[in-house]
Amino acid sequence: MDPIVVVQDLKKHYGDVRAVNGISFSVEPGVIFAMLGPNGAGKSTTVEILEGLRERDSGYVSVLGLDPGRQQDVLSERIGIQLQSSALFPKLSAREHLQMFGSFYRNAHDVDELLDMVGLTERQKAYSENLSGGQQQRLAVALALLSDPELVFLDEPTTGLDPQARRRLWEVVTQMKERGTTVFLTTHFMDEAETLADHLVIVDNGKIIAADTPGGLIRSNFGGATLTFNASAELAGLDLERLTGVEEVISADGEYELSIADATTALPEVFALASRTGAALDEVHVHRPNLEDVFLKLTGRRIRD
Repeated sequence: MDPIVVVQDLKKHYGDVRAVNGISFSVEPGVIFAMLGPNGAGKSTTVEILEGLRERDSGYVSVLGLDPGRQQDVLSERIGIQLQSSALFPKLSAREHLQMFGSFYRNAHDVDELLDMVGLTERQKAYSENLSGGQQQRLAVALALLSDPELVFLDEPTTGLDPQARRRLWEVVTQMKERGTTVFLTTHFMDEAETLADHLVIVDNGKIIAADTPGGLIRSNFGGATLTFNASAELAGLDLERLTGVEEVISADGEYELSIADATTALPEVFALASRTGAALDEVHVHRPNLEDVFLKLTGRRIRD
């Protein structure tokens, strides 16, 4: 299948600020695609250009085979855009929001089905002002699905939510994919991108600095995991790199750091060697790298620094 989003050398400047500085990527149909990066990296500007809400300075953009800058009216019937919770009407209920916005579409999605999908059936009569932050966000997602779109844009959908509300919204996003909807997600939460995305790009200062699957990015930058421990003198001088699953060993003054391909293989090998030699081990830790580690390696800072 051809990509449903194609971006080539996209640029958008605000005076001297290069908000989007020559990025290129594509999105395959039926996936959750994440654009991951810190605040101010250019994520929202990119999404607004793809939605047809903001003009680009230069570059090629195609969304569902359309130019969003010139064919926004046609495109708007085929995509879903998440409203910010501030755009909700305080004195309208969740159901009334869906009914009102649904009246704008020729073939609007069934309201009851959407309420059930986003977990708002029991709160459907509550005014939006009386919904929690997480419930308001789920209502905004339901509104984005009213037209039964081929592609949905979710711009930082879980910002400001507590962990439980975030995970409930993750479930909704996963359901969207299972229904065949392509999801374009922007986020600055590493765990969100790692959990949800089939493919992602990491952006920083308006540029893409990495692109792959979450697992692919972690493997290409770090390989497996890191095993650290302290050991008594009996282990000194032994060639731990000969152990199955151990790729590299750094040791000094009884402190060990091992790069390992797989903890389930390497850990038993290390414990068995310690048992044979009578070495005592303590402070044993396994660190499995994540996207936060990838960002730190590529930029020299953490995403929230």
